[in-house]
Formats: sequence, C-alpha cells, structure tokens
Amino acid sequence: MDKENEKTDKVQEESDVKASEVKEEPSQPSQPSQPSQPSQPSQPSQPSQPSPDWKDLYARLLADFDNYKKRAARDREDSYRFAESDILKDVLPVIDNLALALANAKEKAEDPFVKGVQLVYDSLLKAFKDHDAEPFDSLGKVLDPNTMEAIATLPSPDVEEGMVANEVKRGWMLKGKLLRAAQVVVSSGLPDKQ
Repeated sequence: MDKENEKTDKVQEESDVKASEVKEEPSQPSQPSQPSQPSQPSQPSQPSQPSPDWKDLYARLLADFDNYKKRAARDREDSYRFAESDILKDVLPVIDNLALALANAKEKAEDPFVKGVQLVYDSLLKAFKDHDAEPFDSLGKVLDPNTMEAIATLPSPDVEEGMVANEVKRGWMLKGKLLRAAQVVVSSGLPDKQ
C-alpha cells in the first residue's frame, strides 16, 4: 500500500509543478501600457473592404421595389381574371351531359323537349363564351400532352398512329389558359394481323 501511495504522491507533485510553471509564465500584454489619452477614432490607411456605393444600392433597391409592385399588380390582375375558373370547372360536367343527351336524341330533333335541352345547352355555351371560355377540338390532331390527357390507345385502320382517334371529354381554354384538358383515345396504328 505504501508503494501505491508513493506513486500517487509523485504524480500529484508532478502535476502541481506543471501547474505552477503555467502560472509563472509571463503573459504577453495585448497592448503596451500607455498613458491615458483621449481615444480618437483611428483612420485605417487602407480600407479592408471598399465602401459601398450608396447611389448604386439605392438604385437597385428602388428597382427591386418597382419590380415587386409590378409583380403584385400582375398577380392581383390574374386572380381577378381567373377567379371564375373554379365555377366554370364545376359547370363543365353539366355541359358535357347536355351535349351527350343531344347527341343521343338526333332522331327526335323536332321534339319540344329536345329543343328545350338544345336551348339550355346553347345558352350555357354563350355564357361560357362571354367569360372567354371556349372549347377546343382535339379529334384528328397529334396528341399534345399540354392540352390533352390520353386515357386509352386503340388500333385503328383509319387514323394514323399517335393521332387522336376519339374524344371522350372536350377540352376547354379560359382566356388563353387551359381550363380542362381534353380526355382522348389515341390511335396505336393499324391492328396486328394474326
């Protein structure tokens, strides 16, 4: 036990000696002691960063603010122009159903009920046209993924491959923007002969 105590005492003494050496080292003063003088701002001989060009910064800030005002006005105008798009999208299935009813009643075109459905259909189309919403044709055209949604492909001897063979739902544009994509069936070309 005595040997172990001696070893720990020696380690303790060595650490005390090292600690006292560290305390005795003179620290280097950060600034030499000078008589107290009133502090004056020192002028650097060379600036570390060039001073900002305030006129240029002002011009850029003014241009950014002007762009912000224009963008906000454009966004506000777009929201007014396209506010009716949700309502028109909700009415489109009604127009589709009326068109389907009229297509199936061609033999009874003189029936007063069919004439009444035709009048309702025409008045809805006129209301849509008054709001700058118009249908576009896709039948017989090349598939355009921006305005058409292909829901199937079928072989067709009459229609070339990649062309729209049938239109399931008509596509609509509102003031030059897509309101609803046309749902189409695309031709896969000639049927395979087996």
